[in-house]
Parts: sequence; structure tokens; C-alpha cells
Amino acid sequence: MNLAWILSETIRQGNFNIHGHHRSSRCLDRSSSHGWKRSDSLNALSPLLARPDRLALLRRSSFVPSRVSEGGDCFQHPRLYLNDDCTPGTEWIRFTPLRVPTDRIWTAKQDGRYISPLVATPGYRHTVGVARSWHFITVYGFVLTGVFFVIGLLTTDQWRRLVPTSPDIFVQAWNTFVHYANLQLPPEPNGFYGYNALQQLAYFATIFIMAPFSILTGMAMSPALVNRFPIYARLFGGRQAARSIHFLVLVGFIGFTIAHVALVALTGFARSMNHIVLGTDDLGPLGMSLGFVGIAAVVLSWVAAHYVSWVFPRQLQHVQKAVTQPAKLVTLDRLLPSQHYRKDQISPHFWPNGKLPEREDWKQLAAGNFEDYRLKVSGLVENPAELSLVDLRTLGGEEFITMHHCIQGWTGIAQWGGLPLKNLIEHVRPEPSARVIAFYSFGPSLYTATYYDTQTLENALKPECLLALEMNGAPLPAIHGAPLRLRVENQLGYKMVKWIERIEFVESEKQLGKGEGGSNEDDEFFDLLPNI
Repeated sequence: MNLAWILSETIRQGNFNIHGHHRSSRCLDRSSSHGWKRSDSLNALSPLLARPDRLALLRRSSFVPSRVSEGGDCFQHPRLYLNDDCTPGTEWIRFTPLRVPTDRIWTAKQDGRYISPLVATPGYRHTVGVARSWHFITVYGFVLTGVFFVIGLLTTDQWRRLVPTSPDIFVQAWNTFVHYANLQLPPEPNGFYGYNALQQLAYFATIFIMAPFSILTGMAMSPALVNRFPIYARLFGGRQAARSIHFLVLVGFIGFTIAHVALVALTGFARSMNHIVLGTDDLGPLGMSLGFVGIAAVVLSWVAAHYVSWVFPRQLQHVQKAVTQPAKLVTLDRLLPSQHYRKDQISPHFWPNGKLPEREDWKQLAAGNFEDYRLKVSGLVENPAELSLVDLRTLGGEEFITMHHCIQGWTGIAQWGGLPLKNLIEHVRPEPSARVIAFYSFGPSLYTATYYDTQTLENALKPECLLALEMNGAPLPAIHGAPLRLRVENQLGYKMVKWIERIEFVESEKQLGKGEGGSNEDDEFFDLLPNI
């Protein structure tokens, strides 16, 4: 959904020349009972009217395309909740016909659904890595368009066109709505010069309510932000309530766009396209023709985005990293987790994810309650070690109750106990050249025999970074990563490797696998630094 397209529509009547001024008086001198009247700010806008090119840039931004990606993200975990437990059956809406079976393990990844590439980029199932790349690349345009537009409003009198200044507007808007609800067009102002009351409220809600809420609720889904400032998510009713609001805002954008396009067509398509494209008020075909060219270019850009998603996903991943990682390194990645939850807030259901290891050595260890397990720590360290679970406990212990954030969208609250990673680091004494820690799993990755992921040494030394041996006061269950799993509370869950077999200290993640920092990063094009 393109905020630029929505915003540019709100200023199109400011792009006509001063000679049209007398027509505005004729067009707008109607009874306010129909939901509109002449704007008292028209004379104040005359400097803008004499300089139509001042707003031409926003007019052109109508054709800056942006595909819907929130819909695709929603189908990765096709359930919306108002609670942070995400217990199956407590969702207020679901986009899947499937109910979670109770007679077998059902993972969150199994619960993901197909979505058509005609609806979201890139579409299909389990493509969240590529979808997130598009989402975070285009979100800059979304935010910057809004910022520049609001600055433009505040530095001119254009804000009067959007901001209601009298409670009478609600009565007028209702009268207009009654006309629309009865499939009748009310007496309309020329859209080049003014809005009816319902249109004004719709634009105001879209720009000053829905757009900010889209940004703010998106931030509320950041594990780094929420685990540092839990109160922020509570402003929206919780992290999952924020996700629900984020989705409803998307629905609002889509509904606004459908209604807007329909009214453009019904109230004079050729004239409206001249308003949008050329900034003129006439019935000539040029604006409509150029508009169709622009629409075709938008559609072609969607086709190109689909092509890039499937043919050049690695390059797309690298562009997304170049665009977003510098900002994350100086903002979200600097936040230290300090969340505090009570035991009565622990989730009754914690979604499992990933298949249990199929390796015989892991099965044998599990059969013996992991008494023979040894964690191998090697690489660029002065003191390589092989540590049993008893050894790990003697190095120190810590426990905390935190919220887990999955890339698919679900959350869960659990108590974790185990060895602070900083204690292990102090024990093995990394060499100065060691900058990255690699965690290797007994479990398989998508295309290779061994799953792995990495953390920077800096992140590993942060609070609440833990090698977990316990979950909710009991030994770590097999389905959640026994004998050992990683907890890093300022990142998304896929970075928290389960079923850890060994740990290696290296200079750079580029030395491992395909050089992207982990199995999901290598094969599914996930983020290296998922603080949001």
C-alpha cells in the first residue's frame, strides 16, 4: 500500500492556477447540509495557487509503488490475538481452516499458510525472509513521504483542508454517508477545490491516525524495543494487540483506496486524472492517458519485484542489509533487555518450531537424559573446553522470565534458567581476533545436515544472553531445544539456536556456510540482525 499515493491525493486541488479561483466560488457555494461548504482558507492559499509546481513532486509521488507485505507476514502465522500467550483457540480471527491438533506436535511453521503472489510479494509459503526485505526497504519511503507531507502541511495553510475545525463536520459527514449508503451521490464539490465532510474525515483519519498507528504499532513488534521498554507495547494493549492493530490499519488503507478509486471513477474519471497527474481542472484526455501509463509502470514494478524476489533474492537481501543495518546498529541494537514478567504471566502454550533432531547421537543422548552430553567450545579461544551439563551449572546460573518473539509473528512468555553466556566467554578466554560466536545444532537446516547461527561477541555479552538448560523451572524439553538452547532477548527467535552441539569462536560470519551469518540467513534470506 502506498502512502505517497494517498497523501498526494489530498493536495491535488492546491495545484491549479490562479485563474481558476473564480470557479471555486461558483462550485463551492452550496448548502452545508450536504456535507460541504466553501473553505474559508481559499484566499490564504492564493500564494500556493499561483505556484502550481510547488506541489508537483507530491503529485508525481502518486505513482511510486509499494506492494502490500503485511498480508504476507500475517499468513506466516495466520492467527491474530489480543493476548501475548498466543494459545491456540484464543485468537480473535484466523486465516486458516486448520485447528491445531492436540494428538501430535504441531509447529508454528506447519501452521503457516499459502498466500498468492498477486496479493503479497513474494507470496507462497515460508518466504518471510524475502517479504521482510521488501517491507524494510519500502518502509523508508512510507515514513519519509509522511514526514515531508506533514512538514508541507505545517508550513502552509494546506492543513486547513484536512484538519476538522468544527464539530459540525460530523453531522455533515453523516448526511453524506447516508447518500452513499443509499447508492446515491450527494451534491459534490469539484474535487479540485474542496472535499465534502466525509472525505475530509477520511483523509484526516488516514494521514493523522492510521499512518502514525502503522508506524507505532510496527515498532511495538520489535523484540529489542519491547524487551527494553515493555510499557511501550502495553500502550497498545500488548505486543499481539499491536500486531492486530497493525493489520487492521492495513485493512483501513485498502478500504480507503478502494472507496477513493471508486469515487474518482464515478465523479468524473478524466477530470480527476487531470487533477492528480497534471494539476489542472479540465476534461482533456492527457491526464488520463498519462495516468494509465503511470499505472502500467506501477504494475510492471510489481512484476519486477516478483522477478527479483525469485531470481535475485541474495542481492535483495544484501540491499536490505545495507539500507537497514546501519540504523539498527546505532538504535535498536544498543538497547539492553530489562523486561520483568511474573510467573503467573507464563504462557500456557509455547509454540514449538523446528523438527526434532534425527541424528542417532542426539537420540542416544536424549535416551540417557543427556548425562553423557558434552558441549564442545573451540575456535579462537585460549582455553578450549568440553563441558557436561553439570560443568555448565558450576560456571554460574541465572534465570529470568521473558517474552519470546518469533519472526512469524507469535509470542510466548517463559522462564529460562541456565548459564550466562558471558560466564562461558570468560571461561574460554577468546583471542583478540574473535569477533563472532557460531552455535551449531544437532538439528538439520533446510538444505544442509547442520543448522547453525551466529552472534557477535558484543551481543553475547549483553544482559539476558543465556545458554538455557531449563524452561519454566524444569529441564529444557526436547521440543524446545534440549539439552541446550540459546536465548538472546533483543532479537527474533530464529537466532536462538536449539539443540546446541558445539560452539566456535571465529573472526567473521563470512567464514561460515554461505557467509550470511546462519542457516536461515544462508538459505531463506533472513536478517543477520533481527532487532525488529
